[in-house]
Amino acid sequence: MELYLIGHNYKYAAEQMLLTLFPAERPVYPAGDLAGEGACVALEAGQAVCTLIRDGRTGRGTAAVGPWTGERERVRLEQQAVKMAFYRAALAWGVPKPVWGALTGVKPGKLMARYLAEGRSAADFARDFDVSPERAALCERTARAAMEAKASLAPGDIALYAGVPFCPTRCAYCSFISSAVGANEKLMEPYLRALLTEMDRTGGAVKAAGQRPVTLYLGGGTPTSLSAEQLDTLCACLSASFDLSGLREYTVEAGRPDTITAEKLAVLGDHGVTRVSVNPQTMSDQVLEAIGRRHTAQDVLDALALVRAAGTFQVNMDLIAGLPKDTPAGFERTLETVLDLAPENVTVHTLAIKNGSYLAQCRADLPDGAAVGRMLDYAAERLTAAGYEPYYLYRQKYMSGGFENVGWARPGTRNLYNLVMMEELGPVIAMGAGASTKVPGLDGSVRRHMNPKYPKEYIERMLQNGI
Repeated sequence: MELYLIGHNYKYAAEQMLLTLFPAERPVYPAGDLAGEGACVALEAGQAVCTLIRDGRTGRGTAAVGPWTGERERVRLEQQAVKMAFYRAALAWGVPKPVWGALTGVKPGKLMARYLAEGRSAADFARDFDVSPERAALCERTARAAMEAKASLAPGDIALYAGVPFCPTRCAYCSFISSAVGANEKLMEPYLRALLTEMDRTGGAVKAAGQRPVTLYLGGGTPTSLSAEQLDTLCACLSASFDLSGLREYTVEAGRPDTITAEKLAVLGDHGVTRVSVNPQTMSDQVLEAIGRRHTAQDVLDALALVRAAGTFQVNMDLIAGLPKDTPAGFERTLETVLDLAPENVTVHTLAIKNGSYLAQCRADLPDGAAVGRMLDYAAERLTAAGYEPYYLYRQKYMSGGFENVGWARPGTRNLYNLVMMEELGPVIAMGAGASTKVPGLDGSVRRHMNPKYPKEYIERMLQNGI
């Protein structure tokens, strides 16, 4: 879509709203004035005005810039007005109202937390951003969970992450850096050596800074793609490199049931792991095949039986609404099966079509936004009735229907790492390929450090640093 900006250069704000409301479009910035189809967003005299012309129809929207007390706040309010004017013009043109209204950010809970801290309500939040009452209420519950988690953290408390970017196969929706084990098995040993070295160095820096991990997350990829011996080596290095005496939880992604064995679970239990993720995504064999998984729903049941037999782990199970060849009825069957298994946590994701995934090129048989909405509404109703509470929430670009991902937990089983990571409550020290270390500042900013994205690049970087 052609975008014309007058009186400002808030490209990012305009593009965010464009991609939210017209996800198939990409911005183009031609010279001159709007003459044919496109959107013109002007900012002048404390007001943003947007005119949108498309398919022979015109929509117009306006938004006032609120009073500000400093330069940083002025910029934020002007950007917000640009987005709101675009949003109102799109609705006037005929775009259906999204459940999240004019919100484009991936962490609406942070904004809700600010509202609550200032004495404003979820109703104010819903009104200001045209969010549905149901989503505003959901956001308030997760924001309060984040505020409780924040209050429980002491100075020097950190979250620790280590990544193992290998999986048995690559899922059709995946855009992560994970690599299929079969094609990259030769990288696993050198990758592990590089990761152990980074752990040792990072552990020394963390101890010198007087910090201590209170939550540890071993993610990926699928860390249980490693052998039991490799897992033992990895976990032993974490214990040797860091003071883990203050850990409240220790999570390992065992997401693919075809990587779970009794031997590996025994290793994890010996090292104090308290929580594992067994992530079916769906309990339909047809849908599993469509997303490129080489296991069946029965394999999930068998893997979970092994986990429960170990007797020491809380369990999270991930589901995805909107997978290819799935339907609302099929998703409901999946959820009912999972509820019968009684995991402590259930995370309900909305499919996001990301660049780098197979589905970005082939979108056949995907449920539409209305169908995905029915799946999510059913999940919220049934999980609530079963005694689960929403505790963290985030959104992503290109999500089906513009919905959200929500973590649900039984009382007393919230995962602290997810809260710290998603809501940026404190430092996250991350190791491994593609790992992102995040250190929040007092001014609300977040300093980030990214490791090289791909395993081979990561290994080479570690070699350059003297392995």
